[in-house]
Amino acid sequence: MQHQSSLAVKDILNRKHFEKTKVIAGFEGLTRQVKWVHVVEVPNIKKLLNGNELILSTGIVWKENDGLLLDFLQQLIDCGAAGLCIEIGTYTSTIPESVIELADRNRFPIILFMEEVQFVNITQDIHAQLINQHYQTIQDLEQYSLKLNQKLLTIENSQEMLKLMHEYTGLQVIMKTSDEKDLYVPEMNEERKSQEALQQLPYDSPFVAKRPVNVMERHFGELFLFSTEREINEFDLLILDRTTTALAQLFLRELYVEEKRRTEKNEWITRWVDGEYSEQESLVNLVYYEGKMKVYGATVAICKLPSSTSNSDRTYLNLFIRSIFEQQGFHLISTDRHGYAVYILLNLRGDGAWKTRLSQGMERVFNTDLLKKHAFQIKRIAVGQYTEHLNKVGTAYQTASETLKLQKKIHPDRLCMFYEDLHMHRVISLFKTQNEFQDMISEYLRPVIEYDRKYNGKLLQTLKVYLSCNGSKKETAKQLYVVRQTLYYRIEKLEKLLGEDFMSNSEKRLAIELMLFAHEYLNGSGNVQNVKTDDQVMS
Repeated sequence: MQHQSSLAVKDILNRKHFEKTKVIAGFEGLTRQVKWVHVVEVPNIKKLLNGNELILSTGIVWKENDGLLLDFLQQLIDCGAAGLCIEIGTYTSTIPESVIELADRNRFPIILFMEEVQFVNITQDIHAQLINQHYQTIQDLEQYSLKLNQKLLTIENSQEMLKLMHEYTGLQVIMKTSDEKDLYVPEMNEERKSQEALQQLPYDSPFVAKRPVNVMERHFGELFLFSTEREINEFDLLILDRTTTALAQLFLRELYVEEKRRTEKNEWITRWVDGEYSEQESLVNLVYYEGKMKVYGATVAICKLPSSTSNSDRTYLNLFIRSIFEQQGFHLISTDRHGYAVYILLNLRGDGAWKTRLSQGMERVFNTDLLKKHAFQIKRIAVGQYTEHLNKVGTAYQTASETLKLQKKIHPDRLCMFYEDLHMHRVISLFKTQNEFQDMISEYLRPVIEYDRKYNGKLLQTLKVYLSCNGSKKETAKQLYVVRQTLYYRIEKLEKLLGEDFMSNSEKRLAIELMLFAHEYLNGSGNVQNVKTDDQVMS
């Protein structure tokens, strides 16, 4: 339902008192809106007009004086009048070319009555039409507001509002959004969208009107009315204002729903990570918040970001990491917990190569140049235990936390570490709270540690490499970068300190290996703190 909310100059030319008229200038301004009609027969009119008036005159003001007519016309243009109608015959016989040129330059219509007319009949006719349109405008605005509010209660997107706006104005409606997903009602082809007039949208043009759509200081976009046939009128602007307000309410509702859903989702993730859900509850929540998907297993990755990392940087990082791991067959759910970035990685491929794919993704994360352009840097990532059960995500999180602690302590140079690669350190972690454990380490390793401290030797390192090489002297010498004679000398010392059977006695050898891992776990690689020496034992 298109509303006839105003009269343009071209509309008035079709009324009954304008049968014998002639437009001699300002043809491009025939779309100017007329809000009132004045009969003016005085030379100075700047203080008498408010704009958009159609002026009727017999020409008595200038009486064939071209200079006075030019000055009169310029005043009308400066006041924003809609047009000038001159009665030819009584006081004016011709219109000079200079007047026509001035009117054409300013798109200002000049209309000649070719015979005598009664101005009172013209003003009565047009004023009655304008008043009727005003009342109709009020009714149509009330009806529009009612329909707009009804749609606001039922619609899920802004498209329906824009359609209603077009229905009432008959103009091209354009919604330019901050995310560059622009909407056009009616739809336009790509050629027309690319036209300069649409790309630039001159805001000072009478054929374009716009309003910003802002919600709680957040800019969502701009709403435009774009016309090619007539100027934007007052009714169009009122429709534009009401629609902009309704769109802001719609976006506010979406923000509220989004925030509520985000809060609920964060609570779900927190409780999920804390292990509070059963397998069925975990699956139901996953479908509700993330959508239906086939999950073959899951793990959790944790990384520490600098405290200076902004929310926008975190958002970018999450998008970046999600994009990488989606390519590797993982669905990523991110959250923040105790100052750490936590990523729940759901395996969507049943090929059994989850670790290989995850490692490849981690390598891309650390090697990309894209992250280096941002303020944040990922120092290390720890990956927890892999599980095929969704209710065990909490265990994956706990083991990822434990892995991160070990990673910083034992292998600070490693960018990524998997829980399942810790092996003996996982066993050691089960005993680390027992008081006797330090005594056991001291019992087995004290002679070697004391020797190294006294002679600045490297027996502890040699022992570790020798055991890891399964007693291969050649391989041990190679890894230690020493000659065979040096290695033989060190092994003899170890045999004296630990006993000649430290390699042949399988139980003793296993215990020594276990104590080496325990020493490394509790004190850090190469650190001999907290291991009791002879002096401490005697005391």
